Amino acid sequence: MSSQDENYLTPEGASRLKAELKELKGPKREELSRKLREAIQMGDLSENADYIKSKEDQGFLEGRIQELENLLSNVVLIEDDGSVHDKVSLGSWVTIQEGSEPSERYYIVGQTEANPREGRISNESPIGEALMDRKQGDVVTVEAPNGSFKLKILKIE
Repeated sequence: MSSQDENYLTPEGASRLKAELKELKGPKREELSRKLREAIQMGDLSENADYIKSKEDQGFLEGRIQELENLLSNVVLIEDDGSVHDKVSLGSWVTIQEGSEPSERYYIVGQTEANPREGRISNESPIGEALMDRKQGDVVTVEAPNGSFKLKILKIE
């Protein structure tokens, strides 16, 4: 398995995806099957909006199930082992500052769990990539689509 196929997830993220998969394969799939049966019993399927909508929903559901199964089959868990983080890595909390702007704190996660609004950035994002394997006090240059900028690493946890 190449590193490109690996999905880095926190234990919480993996649990959320497993719970979603269980819900989709169980109650959601059963509910869609029931809706399809009801729509089929109504007769002419060519003009049956309920049938057409249920078939579309079924396609999306099965696609999401397949996506989740693929993600979960290649999981590498990001675990906090309690050790001191002297370099930025997956699972690190990093406090950074751009120039005289207020400092910001981010959790470095895999792409699947990234959500910048919640302070979770991917190790593959421009900022995450620039921070990886760097140390407290380092100044890194971030190559972003709208130009480059410098960040100072204030703290690694």
